[in-house]
Amino acid sequence: MTKVAVFSAGSWGTAFAVVLADAGNDVVLWARREELVTAINRDHENPDYLPGVQLPQGVTATSDPAKALAEAEVVVFATPSQSFRENLTTWAPLIPSDAVMVSLMKGVELGTLKRMSEVIAEVTGAGPERIAVVSGPNLAKEISRREPAASVVACADEEVARRLQAMCHSPAFRPYTSTDVLGCELGGAYKNVVALAVGMAVGLGFGDNTTASVITRGLAETARLATALGANPLTLMGLAGLGDLVATCSSPLSRNRTFGERLGQGMTTEEIYASTSQVAEGAKSCASLRALAEAHGVDAPIAAHVDDVVAGRSDAYAMMNAFIARDTKAETD
Repeated sequence: MTKVAVFSAGSWGTAFAVVLADAGNDVVLWARREELVTAINRDHENPDYLPGVQLPQGVTATSDPAKALAEAEVVVFATPSQSFRENLTTWAPLIPSDAVMVSLMKGVELGTLKRMSEVIAEVTGAGPERIAVVSGPNLAKEISRREPAASVVACADEEVARRLQAMCHSPAFRPYTSTDVLGCELGGAYKNVVALAVGMAVGLGFGDNTTASVITRGLAETARLATALGANPLTLMGLAGLGDLVATCSSPLSRNRTFGERLGQGMTTEEIYASTSQVAEGAKSCASLRALAEAHGVDAPIAAHVDDVVAGRSDAYAMMNAFIARDTKAETD
């Protein structure tokens, strides 16, 4: 039995804690609020993020980072990406020197344009053999209900990836391994931006032809940027690319698609933020991904237009018209 610390107790962190416990690990879930810790330990349920889901006995909770990290062999991070560096700076001195750190986060840091694995490396000084990511079509509510799903565990050290694969291979969760950390992270971050665009199309009342077109061109845009940065293009055709993209763009459970729908219906970004406590990573990362693409000379019209809509410089209808009005070209250009 491996001790795993999961930071924090949001919907995806809690759902992945279920996967880990079902696979036979001892899981400590860190939560900021003491009342949530009490509810999880007393009722074996996370009433704030996954109400009605019975958590395994192998999952306990604490609000003390030191207690969560004591003797942890693996540390899993599932916090909002834009606040991750600040939180990790606080936690880093408590992390065991040999613990493997796993990012579940799907964002790119504003300002630095760093992926979350890069933030982990910078803050902790850990080498690539101690840093991994998990990415794939993993909607938290479905995972927590133990509906069959697959994902990718990526680490530069293939042996570490296989070790983590065994740790999260549960009866309902099938992980595959990869050494392409870059491709997995970019696929996970970019699909959120594409899901915002798809949501806007749905919010405007458009149908399947429109959404399928946006998804497909979004995949092409993701692959352009990822390969320009050195990722394996096959990664973007797999679970961490196409699989995650389809799930996030198609499901009403997706926070990013829902956020996009509300933009398409005429709500402002500020109004949407005021109406929910959930974080849509794409709304935060679209500016970073746009800047990353521009820095590498990659054409990224979806990221650019989504960023404009989220920032209030444009609206969803203008965005869709702009896509159609772009110069025509060969599909493979």
